[in-house]
Amino acid sequence: MPRRLGVPFRWLLASSWTTNLGDGIALAAGPLLVASRTDSEFLVALAALVQWTPPLVFGLWAGALTDRWDRRRIMMSANAVRSAVLVVLAVAIAGGVASIAVVLGALFVLGVAEVFTDNAASAVLPSIVARADLAVANARLTAGFVTINQLAGAPLGALLFAAGASTPFATQAGLVLVGFALLSRLRLPERAGPTPQTHLRHDIAEGFRWVVHHAAVRTLVLTILIFNVTFGAAWSVLVLYATERLGLGEVGFGLITTVSALGGLLGTLAYGSITRFVSLGNLMRIGLVIETLTHLALALTTSPPVAMAIFFLFGAHAFIWHTTSVTVRQRAVPARLQGRVGSVNLVGVYGGLVAGSALGGLLAQGYGVTAPFWFAFGGSAVFVVLIWGQLAHIAHADEAEAPVTG
Repeated sequence: MPRRLGVPFRWLLASSWTTNLGDGIALAAGPLLVASRTDSEFLVALAALVQWTPPLVFGLWAGALTDRWDRRRIMMSANAVRSAVLVVLAVAIAGGVASIAVVLGALFVLGVAEVFTDNAASAVLPSIVARADLAVANARLTAGFVTINQLAGAPLGALLFAAGASTPFATQAGLVLVGFALLSRLRLPERAGPTPQTHLRHDIAEGFRWVVHHAAVRTLVLTILIFNVTFGAAWSVLVLYATERLGLGEVGFGLITTVSALGGLLGTLAYGSITRFVSLGNLMRIGLVIETLTHLALALTTSPPVAMAIFFLFGAHAFIWHTTSVTVRQRAVPARLQGRVGSVNLVGVYGGLVAGSALGGLLAQGYGVTAPFWFAFGGSAVFVVLIWGQLAHIAHADEAEAPVTG
């Protein structure tokens, strides 16, 4: 990591990487736990729904509070809650009392805590890293997410679950506690100006208005919303797709995430070179075409090797898109609005996932496990045609400057 990113960034990065290992373990162990408690396609999809609902319900309030309160304390408090819930869940599983209702309830509370953690962390980064270095910092955070969460965490979660259903969640609880300790070392610059005396609803509305009037960020939020409807529909039944359509077992399901992460790692490491030759607008156009064709290819194939190649390419697209969208937003948004605009984006992300996961469960239950992928392909294709011209807003000079280096 370049020295210019500073010591505060290193503490934030260390905490992020540590908790990402725990989240990666849960990424595989969570769906496997749900699938072990029920054989209902709808309940499997509902597990994704209860994790994606909290950002939709609490995201805007979290954003407004992030712009008012101490962001470090928000992250530490949320991690303390997450660790406590994970301990209770692990004990319930070990004691044989973790019904599907208990599991879904725990996932919901964990989702609520994560809303506050993620929103505050995203708002913190522009205050500790220079604007010109935001792309570098985001690339480093994303690279750690890929290697630790996806590559290491997901297969480890599947292996730990195979060894004992409570083990991955107890392990995650410990890692979240370590992340809490690392955040306690983070020191943030003093916030400029007094805490606003306006009502939270006024603050939320101000964030919405800013997004509506900023062409690049508005286009990002709209695109993320629609494409997460289609993505959420397909990925909500991914564990069933992997086991029933592809014939993969528990470890094989974890391997899907690993292969996607390898593609993401390649995309993240090549990000700086890519942005020197491809504009952000064209980069997003290419990515949306790749995502659309991914759904079509997965709907058609029954071959595990072919599916793994598709997941590899999709992983590269997903992490390139993520790094681009976060950097564009952070560069464009004033410091005092980082939390609120980030929360509007978060609502777009999870609003799409909630709607998509509900549709995915119903489609799979009524028409088979490939039906959500056909829906995702058709919906994505229509939206790509409609949004194509608007993606040029992303490439304006203010956000396109300073490609990733270092």
